[in-house]
Amino acid sequence: MIQSHRPAHRSFRRALLPAMLVALVLGACARDEAPPPAAAPAPAPANTADAGAIDPANWPETAWPLAEDPALEQKITDLMATMTVEEKVGQIVQGDIADITPEDLRKYRLGSILAGGNSDPGGRYDAAPAEWLKLADAFWEASMDTSGGGKAIPVIFGIDAVHGQSNIVGATLFPHNIGLGATRNAELMHEIGRVTAIETRTTGMEWAFAPTVAVPQDDRWGRTYEGYSESPDIVAAFAPAVVEGMQGKAGSPGFLDDHHVMVSVKHYLGDGGTTGGKDQGETAVTEAQLRDIHGAGYPPAIAAGAQAVMASFNSVHGQRMHGHKALLTDVLKDRMNFGGFVVGDWNGHGQLPGCTTTDCASTFNAGLDMAMAPDSWRGLYESTVKHVQSGELPMARLDDAVRRILRVKFRMGLFDAPKPSERALGGKFELLGAPEHREVARRAVRESLVLLKNDGVLPLAPKQRVLVAGDGADDMGKQSGGWTLNWQGTGTKRADYPNADTIWDGIRTQVTAAGGTAQLEVDGTYRQKPDVAIVVFGEDPYAEFLGDLPNLLYKPGDDADLELVKRLRAEGIPVVSVFLSGRPLWVNREINASNAFVAAWLPGSEGAGVADVLLQGADGKPQHDFKGKLSFSWPRRGNQYVNNVGMEGYDPLFAFGHGLTYADNSNLAALPEDAGVSAEDGKDAGYFARGVPGPGLRLVVTGADGRGADVLHPRVATPDGTLTLAAVDYQTQEGARLLTWTGNATAELLSHSPSDLSRETNGDSLLLATLRIDALPASGDTVLYADCGAGCKAELPIGPWLATLPRGEWITAGVPLKCLTVAGLDATRVSTPFAIRAPAGLTLGLADIRIGTEATHRLDCKTQ
Repeated sequence: MIQSHRPAHRSFRRALLPAMLVALVLGACARDEAPPPAAAPAPAPANTADAGAIDPANWPETAWPLAEDPALEQKITDLMATMTVEEKVGQIVQGDIADITPEDLRKYRLGSILAGGNSDPGGRYDAAPAEWLKLADAFWEASMDTSGGGKAIPVIFGIDAVHGQSNIVGATLFPHNIGLGATRNAELMHEIGRVTAIETRTTGMEWAFAPTVAVPQDDRWGRTYEGYSESPDIVAAFAPAVVEGMQGKAGSPGFLDDHHVMVSVKHYLGDGGTTGGKDQGETAVTEAQLRDIHGAGYPPAIAAGAQAVMASFNSVHGQRMHGHKALLTDVLKDRMNFGGFVVGDWNGHGQLPGCTTTDCASTFNAGLDMAMAPDSWRGLYESTVKHVQSGELPMARLDDAVRRILRVKFRMGLFDAPKPSERALGGKFELLGAPEHREVARRAVRESLVLLKNDGVLPLAPKQRVLVAGDGADDMGKQSGGWTLNWQGTGTKRADYPNADTIWDGIRTQVTAAGGTAQLEVDGTYRQKPDVAIVVFGEDPYAEFLGDLPNLLYKPGDDADLELVKRLRAEGIPVVSVFLSGRPLWVNREINASNAFVAAWLPGSEGAGVADVLLQGADGKPQHDFKGKLSFSWPRRGNQYVNNVGMEGYDPLFAFGHGLTYADNSNLAALPEDAGVSAEDGKDAGYFARGVPGPGLRLVVTGADGRGADVLHPRVATPDGTLTLAAVDYQTQEGARLLTWTGNATAELLSHSPSDLSRETNGDSLLLATLRIDALPASGDTVLYADCGAGCKAELPIGPWLATLPRGEWITAGVPLKCLTVAGLDATRVSTPFAIRAPAGLTLGLADIRIGTEATHRLDCKTQ
């Protein structure tokens, strides 16, 4: 077993953290070099009988910064003495605005509401800020209305503020955390937290589900970009800075006032350490690794007065965190002296053994204080009341949870506050994307850029002909990434970003002002040969498990970006590549083909910060030098995904802390172009699993009227309502989707890039689907089809076959790929591997779709 080089003893940790924070902040100011990181150990070996044992005495003892307030405690005691069991249970349940109304809140008196990643006023991701504020007012008024009985206890409105108040049109969008980690600047993190709090308050919310203090250890994880670094030291330095920026300094007059919001430090615990980088997976590490790596951000956040901690989806040695009493209660609350409350994640309680999303006493008994029950709140409320009445949930545990929640509400002054629109910042929408806020974000972009190669082409003189190419150059959604206006950050348009500059906007403005000419051509064509080209390309937006990868290859099988760079170079044009990504990826070929290569991460709304660093000023000198240093090690190969500083055998392409400046000799010898893994590897990930599309795929539903919708959420319908989707259980909570046709409609899995299935079709491979047939159409054809580009499609009528299959039970049905090729599929360029077109009456559950050889029911294409 490879042990951490970090001392495990708790007294050392208490001494280490303050000194470490000072060193990092001072290092950020000096900017001369990256701080020396603590070593991160390799993953732990396989479980042993006591591998999951937790001893609270081994964990740091943290000082909670707020002294007990006897007057406040008496207020809580007096209020609780008047509360019924039903009112108390209401406080520990949180519902989502897509599934609860103000009228519901008047009746059930829930303690909190949230707006999930795809939940918006009127169901529109581009709802105006005023609509958000109006909704906040309506819920507040409902919580304070006692005309029908009940107590006036203000509701808390929580929202994901992942990189700024990123749900709201016009808000300032900061670089995602992976980019912020490259700045090494804790002071800047404080400013970002402060701005985020202000912009959040304008629309009525008091609670931001941030910061994320995950320490990602496997870059295949789809949430890698939500982590500041693979190094726990950076995370530990940034956590209190962001907490104090968002909440104010504990004990100061401004703490939790109307210019600040309460935070949720997340996700506790081990979310960044799952085996294989699988989101919501299993974290099988030693207790020391769990504490020193994945727990590093929590003691300093607690010491800064964080008011909430969010439980994680993952398991630790087989025990889901939403039910892990040793970590939630014994360590977090008792040992670390956490004085806020623990909130769950989206229906996370439903993943516990013996639980459903609507019934789970064990999560509260383990230490969860507030369950995030977005669409399950009513059932959970009703079952929890019964559990209290039966004694399964002891009154003492309920009272402790309610007291923790009420204590935070009193600390925030919510009992004395008016409705959100009448508070200090309510309705001050001019603060969304305010110039001074955007300048903070632009500075963050400048400081996050990491220069990996420069043969002397940079900095660029602006007074010349500059071609800007690549699909990321003028795409706000792509440069902002996931968690931008909606959960996945997809499907947005330029008009949704009124206070923002694309990378192209910034380059054009500065080049034109200097007397040069700038031309935007995504495909790299040009009217007059340019003096230089800036090519912006990278990952498309994703969030959570939809971003999980099988390896670190960049767009395997799709070399369009590489070919664009090579073509421009072959035409004698120097190329500066600007790479947008949520993690380090294997791009040796793209680096080799470029004269300069910049890792720009996901910069957010201030693309002009890129131009600030790439372009010279009027004096011919750099306007701003490169300051960014890698907070994640860059892979030497496509299969080097567990690649963390301090590990035994550590051998990255670019080490943690690497980042060139204009003063450096920064050209590179040619890099090896053997990725160590093929583009075909990872196909076993499947086309559809756990109810969501596999890597590089998206599920689209199209109604009878031809209008479609991307499936970004378990509850989706076509605009005309002819096809609806809902989450259903299969093996895991919400592990499948139930599709219901009420008219002619289509469900399609679309691939970002064509795949070659000729090898599979040459054998006896099947297109497999784990499905459940609940109902079949009375008439009309149900068709399975696959596309292979314009004018290339294979269709198979499968209605008669479906009629022979069992009803109401999960089966594995297989269609020979040869049937599709006989029907006209060109297997060398499959762009839609699976689609169903059906009339009204079909109700079908789908859990997974993949290529394999074993099926319980197989289509005989000779009979179709």
